This record gives sequence, C-alpha cells and structure tokens, in this order.
Amino acid sequence: MKLKSSILITVLLIAFSTTVSFAGDQLWTFDSHADSWEVSNGTWGLNDGAYQLTLGAQAEHSLVGDTGWKNYTVESKVRLDEGNWAGIVVRAKSEMEYLVYYLNVPNNKTEFWRHKTGGWTARDKVGELAGKNIKIENGKWFEMKVTVDGDTFSLTIDGEFQGELKDSVYSAGQAGVWGWQTAASFDDFKVSGDDIEGHGVPVEPQDKATTTWGNIKGRH
Repeated sequence: MKLKSSILITVLLIAFSTTVSFAGDQLWTFDSHADSWEVSNGTWGLNDGAYQLTLGAQAEHSLVGDTGWKNYTVESKVRLDEGNWAGIVVRAKSEMEYLVYYLNVPNNKTEFWRHKTGGWTARDKVGELAGKNIKIENGKWFEMKVTVDGDTFSLTIDGEFQGELKDSVYSAGQAGVWGWQTAASFDDFKVSGDDIEGHGVPVEPQDKATTTWGNIKGRH
C-alpha cells in the first residue's frame, strides 16, 4: 500500500512540475502559421519562417493574446527590411488603443508612443530612449525585450538595457508587432507572465518553408 501511495505521489509531482515549468509562456516561431494573430492594419504574412509586414502605410500592426493581460514580458526578434520604424506593441486595449516601443533607424533610438481612438495615426508621444551600446540599422536582426509592470515599461535590446518609461493610461491589453511605412520581419515572438496561459511548446513546430499572406482591414 505504501509503495502504491509513493508511486502515485511521484506521478503527481512529475505532472505538477511539468505543468508549472510551462505555465506563463506563449511562443510563436512562425514556422508554418500565425494562428491567433489578428491583423489590424497593413499586409502581413509568413515568409521564410518569419512574420512579415509589407512596406505600406502608417501605424500598421497585428495583435495577439488577451485584452485582460496586465503585467508581462514580450521578447521578439525584429528586423527592419526597408524603412525606418518598427517594433513591439503592448497593452493593446483595442486595435486603436495601445502602446508601442519602436526602433528608429535614422536617429539610433527607440520611441514610445500611446495610440488612441480617432484614426490609425492618432497618438501621443510618451518618451524616447537613446540607443545604448547598439546601432539600429536595416537588414539586421535585433532581439527586443519589453517588460510591462504596472505603469513602468522597460526595454532591452540585444541584452543591453536601454531604460524605462512610464505611462498609466492603459492598464491591460494584448501584445503585437508594428511598423510605420516600413517593411519588417518578426520571429520567435514570446509572451510570458503570471497572466499568460502557457502552451509549453512552440505554437507551430514545423519547417520554415511556408509563404502565406493576408491583406488586412480597410483604413479607418
């Protein structure tokens, strides 16, 4: 009887530890699809294992996740293929209401803006961070990490802490990717935090040969 109880406890502990190790993470490798992503503006699609934005208009973005997400971390590889501005969306309350940290190629800095209702380009500038130990340029992959904690938004690029800015308007929202008159590529997009329901494995664990494109909503 003791042996059976011991085995049962061991099995339960293994199952529990496996669940905990995966909890709180969602990862999109974009190897074969971009399930759950909702395009708000622009032309987005998969190409060569990356989620790509075709060169187009202003404030083009695609969102994923739950509008109830509060505190979390977003990590993603970002490459500006053509153009000057692309980055990571956080706390998206709606397709019009969100915050974005985006790379600025000409000025080697990252800007932080709050978008709001009224049109794709209706927005207020929260602040900016000068590039520290990095050179933002076209055609190069950058690893962006944005941590959202209360009204504090921290940014790290390629392992170099860039700084933090504060904003208290949006308390929760989805994550996403963004570009402004820029062709950009995104890969290995990961969201983690206590609010995140974990998958434990990449959302699409297949090869990187698929090419699919989606043309998005009309401009408001």
